[in-house]
Amino acid sequence: METTHQNINFQLGLLHFVHLLVTVDGQVNDREREAIHAIKRDEEIPGTIFHRFVREITGKTEQQVFLKGLEMLNRCSEEERLCAFVHLYRLAKADDQLDMKEIKLLLYSLRETRIEFEDVVLSAQMALAQEQARNQRWVA
Repeated sequence: METTHQNINFQLGLLHFVHLLVTVDGQVNDREREAIHAIKRDEEIPGTIFHRFVREITGKTEQQVFLKGLEMLNRCSEEERLCAFVHLYRLAKADDQLDMKEIKLLLYSLRETRIEFEDVVLSAQMALAQEQARNQRWVA
């Protein structure tokens, strides 16, 4: 998405869900790794926050990581939650196939954060269109 968020709850909540999403299918591929780095860059998540996140999830179960991420995202504005799920939706599509476990995680998470799936898809399409328009300007 185009805006950046300095809200620590947004950044940590997003990282928790990114972690869950990329590990839910049991494998992390290169495209997913690239997408994770792009999210970190786009949202200007500093190394200190990332290292804090790594410390927080070390030794935690999937359910504990989910509940902590959910708690953090639910402290965010609706716009921030939507932005987080746009990132997650795009990340889920990064490996060119949506795994059933990824879909279940996304849908359950959307319900728990009161975000509509249609809003996520529309926002993701709008963000992609903006990126493509920006890239065309650089080419022209």
